[in-house]
Amino acid sequence: MSTIIEVGKHELPKLAYSYDALEPYIDAKTMELHHSKHHQAYVNGLNEAEIALAEARSAGNFKTIGALERALAFHGSGHANHKLFWNAMAPKDKAKPAPEGTLLAQVNRDFGSLDQFKAQFNAASIAVEGNGWGVLAYHPAFNRLYTLGVMNHQNLSVLGAVPLLLLDVWEHAYYLNYQNRRADYVSNWWNVVNWANAEERFASALKLGG
Repeated sequence: MSTIIEVGKHELPKLAYSYDALEPYIDAKTMELHHSKHHQAYVNGLNEAEIALAEARSAGNFKTIGALERALAFHGSGHANHKLFWNAMAPKDKAKPAPEGTLLAQVNRDFGSLDQFKAQFNAASIAVEGNGWGVLAYHPAFNRLYTLGVMNHQNLSVLGAVPLLLLDVWEHAYYLNYQNRRADYVSNWWNVVNWANAEERFASALKLGG
């Protein structure tokens, strides 16, 4: 059972590896700024939105409900996505080169092959307009894997889909090292994909059913 987090008490998670562990594919300075500054900002925004909503309920004043819930969706999704993103990666010497078992079978069924999946995922990630994420998601109701090019943290997603792999393509995730070469960043990211984590998430998603 998940731990219940009190309103406004979300915290920045610790990483399972050091900031330089993903080099040369993602540099230490980018990782430090991304985790300690950008992710922290989403945690702060989520906490502020939750507290403001609690205060609005207490006062019975919902005049700003639209803005508050937009902030909740944006910062809450930013926090949740980054938690998954950090776990979706591992140092190259510890990362599995490819998925196995039921996840690989599903990838082959839904995309034709692992290479075809990667090509579609890369295209979706590179094509995101502005800020967003490349996502491999499984939808329990449809029993199907999808790639998604999600704008910001939450737009153009499919409700009910469970993310298995997330790639951050906001510029802060790669710009220090790759500048505007998003395609190079996306291509190199596969060297540090933590397929074991994706397999665990897929096994859990399968239990949800339709």
